[in-house]
Amino acid sequence: MFTLDTVVPWGRSFDEYCSMFDLSDRDLGLKILDCGGGPASFNAEGTRRGRAIVSCDPIYRCDAPSIEARVDATYAEILEQTRRNTEEFVWTTIRSIEELGAVRLAAMRHFLDDYHAGRLAGRYVSGELPSLPFVDRSFDLALSSHFLFLYTEQYDEPFHRSAILEMCRVADEVRVFPLLALGAVPSRHVNPIAEYVRERGFDVSIQRVPYEFQRGGNEMMRIRRTPIDSGRVFTC
Repeated sequence: MFTLDTVVPWGRSFDEYCSMFDLSDRDLGLKILDCGGGPASFNAEGTRRGRAIVSCDPIYRCDAPSIEARVDATYAEILEQTRRNTEEFVWTTIRSIEELGAVRLAAMRHFLDDYHAGRLAGRYVSGELPSLPFVDRSFDLALSSHFLFLYTEQYDEPFHRSAILEMCRVADEVRVFPLLALGAVPSRHVNPIAEYVRERGFDVSIQRVPYEFQRGGNEMMRIRRTPIDSGRVFTC
């Protein structure tokens, strides 16, 4: 059962999403699902730019003060963990622990400022993988940032299979970033999941992206329906 005290909220910005998922202007014109969006500002900033974005996360069953309190309770701890593991990160675009904290906190403040209006508008929807509250092919593009593959030890291969196929059910294209587990090591789920999804008729590729903060974390998995299978829905 979901409880807020198990969540470590850590939001990323619109610009980071564009780099993590190599989003083109055309991509940004699509109907996008941010799956597991948490307190990222992608939805808030994207909406202000006229983009059609829905974010889905179990955290959205909570109100803004509760989420803000959890951000406040965990923020210093996350920075301290990062400080203890600085060798796992690339300090170029973000140049210091202090700058990292400022960037992430700004993104989460943008999210919190937008959250009430976004919930009323249906842009923040409570839900979680591997069962999403959307009908088949509701979206053109579904994104998953820093959840799948990152938590390799916490979520087994069957969970990843179900989660990714569920994203494929609700969107014509899926992108997952990064392909590393915690500790900046390659996730052992990547190759088996890629093969599993290919066997179900999807085109799967591993693509380099213009983003690397977690050392070695500069690739995404991209999954697309093949033309012959564009009208079908796949199950496990």
